[in-house]
Amino acid sequence: MKKFLLTVTAAVAMQSAFAQTSAITNAIMFQQKGTLDKAKSEIDKAVANEKTKDNAKAWFYKGVIYQDLAGHPIYGKTVNAAEVSRQAYEAFEKVPALESTAKKKEFTQQAKERQEALQSNLYAFALNEGVEHYNNKKFAEAQKAYLEAVKLKPQDTTAYIYAAYAAAGNEDYASAKKMYNQLVEKNMASPTVYSQLLYIASNVEKNDQETLAVLEKARKAYPENKNFMLQELDLFIKAGKGEESMAKLDAAIKADPTNANLYTVKGNLLERVNKADEALASYKKAAELDPSNFDAQFNMGVYYFNKGANMNNKANKMSYAEFQKSGKALQAEAKKQFSQAVPYFENALKLQPKDRNTVQSLLKAYTALDRQADAKRMDTLLQTL
Repeated sequence: MKKFLLTVTAAVAMQSAFAQTSAITNAIMFQQKGTLDKAKSEIDKAVANEKTKDNAKAWFYKGVIYQDLAGHPIYGKTVNAAEVSRQAYEAFEKVPALESTAKKKEFTQQAKERQEALQSNLYAFALNEGVEHYNNKKFAEAQKAYLEAVKLKPQDTTAYIYAAYAAAGNEDYASAKKMYNQLVEKNMASPTVYSQLLYIASNVEKNDQETLAVLEKARKAYPENKNFMLQELDLFIKAGKGEESMAKLDAAIKADPTNANLYTVKGNLLERVNKADEALASYKKAAELDPSNFDAQFNMGVYYFNKGANMNNKANKMSYAEFQKSGKALQAEAKKQFSQAVPYFENALKLQPKDRNTVQSLLKAYTALDRQADAKRMDTLLQTL
């Protein structure tokens, strides 16, 4: 009797295992025939059953069937393509581990190849999902989607930056900082990434020491970026290290004497310590080295315009007797300064035709010189910017 019961139990177990193995076979057959709805139904049974849930073949074909579903012109409309693709990817991901102890790894290589093929689609799905959430101001959901994209393509900077933007939108600056720093560590950080880290350090954390640490990395990565140079010099000046700043800048110029940006930055620094004439000399050197240097051209225009404006202000404050004696001569000299400013502003406008500050400066200079037609032209241009 006991022997009979054991035999029956074994037979039932064999029938159960066979039934589930048949589910895998049926799924493959339906997949090959193109009836993907039935194939999905059969393979879902196989991977859920205790007897075949660790079967590498079952998971491989789940990936195949789900991948086919996502891209099918008819069945694809009945499913969420992004979610089905994600499940296919996860199915393929299980295969190598399930075959790790097998002598013959029948499905491992194919699963890896199919995973790689799916990555681009999944990456696009995740990015698009993130963009949709971000546009709807669902920043936490957007961040989650972008982080999924990061996992899929860790070599692509876009998802990192978008994830950081989403985190910042959610006022989760710690997470944003983490994402930006990952790019720094991978040597994939653009100037924009460093600028965002600087914003967090200086405006959110209000930490001058951290700001300086970020600037040191930014300067090392982009040694000719004048914005980073200026921000670094600002910190030195705030800390009462103006002389140290100048020494550092002079050393850089000595090492790279044909770098126009360095002379532009030096001009800025000299202006901040009220050495306008020396600043002008630096701007002239920058323009000599690189006539297309916008900052040098614009700042030379500012120098002469301000000089003329100061003369006009002085004349306006004179008493009647003083004005009769020297006021008109001072105003005439002021016009000479305005005239000197104009070519530099015009050069700057050619270099950056949509710069509002340049257009406004030219409007003021033309007005001061009674060049009404030119002033009107600038005023019209200003309305379009």
